Amino acid sequence: MAAEPTANAPSVVPAASTTTAASVADQEHAVGITIFTSPGAPGFSGVLKQRYTDFLVNEVLPSGTVCHLVKEEQSGKGKKRGREDGSREGQVEGEAKKVKRDVDDAEKPAAAKEEEMKQDEPAREEEKPLEIETSINDEDKATLVGIFGVKTVEEILKLYAEILRHPTRKPRDHRQVTSQPIMEKPRRTEAHVAVRKILNAKLETSTIHETNSIGVKAAPPKGPSSDHANGLTDRTGAKQKGRLGWEQLGGEYLHFTLYKENKDTMEVLYFIASQLKLHIRNFSFAGTKDRRGVTVQRACVYRVHSDRLLGTQKHARGWRIGSLEHKKHGLDLGELMGNEFHITLRDCHFPGEENVAPDQRVVLAKEAVSKATSAFGQRGFINYYGLQRFGAFSIGTHITGKKLLQGKLAAAVESILAYEPSLLDVEQDPEKPSNIPADDIRRATAIRTWETSKDAKAALVDMPKRFQAEYSIIQFIGKKEKNTGRLTQQHDWQGALMSIQRNLRLMYVHAYQSLIWNTVAGKRWELFGDKVVEGDLVIVGEKDGDAAQHARPQEVDEDGEPIVRPAADDTAASAEGNFVRARALTKEEAESGKYSILDIVLSQPGFDVIYPKNEVGKFYEELMGSEQGGGLDPHDMRRAWKDISLSGSYRKMMSLPKNLSADVVEYRNPLAQLVETDADRLKKEAANGAENGTNGNTEQVETNSAEQQEEGESKLAVVLKFQLASSQYATMALRELMKGGALPYQPDFNTPR
Repeated sequence: MAAEPTANAPSVVPAASTTTAASVADQEHAVGITIFTSPGAPGFSGVLKQRYTDFLVNEVLPSGTVCHLVKEEQSGKGKKRGREDGSREGQVEGEAKKVKRDVDDAEKPAAAKEEEMKQDEPAREEEKPLEIETSINDEDKATLVGIFGVKTVEEILKLYAEILRHPTRKPRDHRQVTSQPIMEKPRRTEAHVAVRKILNAKLETSTIHETNSIGVKAAPPKGPSSDHANGLTDRTGAKQKGRLGWEQLGGEYLHFTLYKENKDTMEVLYFIASQLKLHIRNFSFAGTKDRRGVTVQRACVYRVHSDRLLGTQKHARGWRIGSLEHKKHGLDLGELMGNEFHITLRDCHFPGEENVAPDQRVVLAKEAVSKATSAFGQRGFINYYGLQRFGAFSIGTHITGKKLLQGKLAAAVESILAYEPSLLDVEQDPEKPSNIPADDIRRATAIRTWETSKDAKAALVDMPKRFQAEYSIIQFIGKKEKNTGRLTQQHDWQGALMSIQRNLRLMYVHAYQSLIWNTVAGKRWELFGDKVVEGDLVIVGEKDGDAAQHARPQEVDEDGEPIVRPAADDTAASAEGNFVRARALTKEEAESGKYSILDIVLSQPGFDVIYPKNEVGKFYEELMGSEQGGGLDPHDMRRAWKDISLSGSYRKMMSLPKNLSADVVEYRNPLAQLVETDADRLKKEAANGAENGTNGNTEQVETNSAEQQEEGESKLAVVLKFQLASSQYATMALRELMKGGALPYQPDFNTPR
């Protein structure tokens, strides 16, 4: 039942600013995306994301509610802050008294103040309303013990508890912990990184070169504004007492709706964090959203008042926030039901249109779209990992992941720093028109500067900060001795890789797993189609509704994909009751009719999964053992380096869209906006003097607007709306629906919204 990926794509001459369907198909083939589940259904072509307002994504919350920006909120004196202001009214008198005490204290002699402080100190310790939370999870503790040993870790955690208990003490007033000698430099690097990340930057480490030990001591304060930046003070400067104030507000986590246009999720949150003088780890969200699009999602920040957060909007460019609410818990990656997509495909063409009269073209288009959506809605699509999973540069992230699993760390670093030499020619000829993003050119220039000069500072001047992996690697391997100027870490490949943010580091091995999964999924369809067969895998207990009763919720990454956790130790596989498990179907079960193709899962390679008990399981061994698979063994996925020792997971083979609808729209103005964004709706309501928002639905803009009636060639657009679960890719859904006819738009960076 295999299908030819491009055979059904209609013959279309793409616009100058699009990538051809053939080139996209080549990229898809390279990462295992080869099959259509409904090859007989008609396809059509269209330009995807010609304007970023053509791609609307709204998060579907766990409750099933679609997230919308329903009201814009502003900060400022005199504006009501709702629940927050009401909960703080009782604090005003106390805060006024505190300010007066502060003024009185300032007028007292130093000796008198010092004596009073000594007298007050015991009382202040007793007044602490809550215990300080110093525990760390078992996995993090195991990491520290693996580096330092049990005794040293106990001393480090005691120091950590003291720092949290006495946050106003100066670092020199705390003791220092010294580890046993650690002779291997990569292990010392791992120690520095682990202490900083696991213990929230409260401790700082240094190498004692005489003994090759690690010194651990209290980190210096971040500055006089650190208490305010961490949300521990309010606008008057009054200190919040423990967590009581936050509990009155509703919790320590301020949840908000983030609306953004043509921005990365992290780009916006980094900006907000910089305005609040917070570390980015104080923010959390359920999943990142596409850059080129208009997206709405929930996010949250730890211990920040709403007026401070709203105050960051005065510098906002392309984003807005609303629906602020304090809660007692934060957001975890994957804490969403999915996403709702509202997609406009422009300049669409349909098979056979060259043989019909212009006035009949709309009829033909509607018939083709109806047949395509009918098949798509009934059969769904293979749940492939999309191209974005594999990177956008000359060497894909899956290649880097393969190198890591092979233990070729130098080659892995080299692959991350790979670039197309042709980009340097574009940089040297600024007069020549180009559709290549300026940041990609700057990235290539920065890496070239590093290669030729070994001057990290000069290279990093050109490197855009959003290329965090490249930036971190060059910064790490480019460190020099102050006196001699000698590079000290040039060949510390593991240290260089560990300097990359952990989630990003895991992305490389996840991409390798994704390549294997995609290729196996295609093979499974070629062998058996949508028939359930003996040896197929299903999630244990899922059909009986008891799978989730004993299983721990699975963690997922920024794309909503299950995180394949590295092993903390060799006992990881024994905690079977804590993880989602799969089992193979018997012949009787496969033929019973109880299970459908929608129940079947395929394994992501790892040491803690099983593989299908049929030809598909054998194919895992053949594929991973081949040159393409890196000569790896699916049954031997443990590695000495914890971060690349993969336990594995399971992923549903098929996906079905929900709430699918499609419409064909005729337009003349290429800049006509065919779908209304949340911001457009709010602007319209404000103009009409509306006091109450709508129900949050994104409605199609009236087609008789002056903008759309501007004279020009008549063209057809297809407007789609559907929902997908969090681990499913809209690009793969469009691929199945259009039979490879989605032409990614290549912006020339002067295209209006």
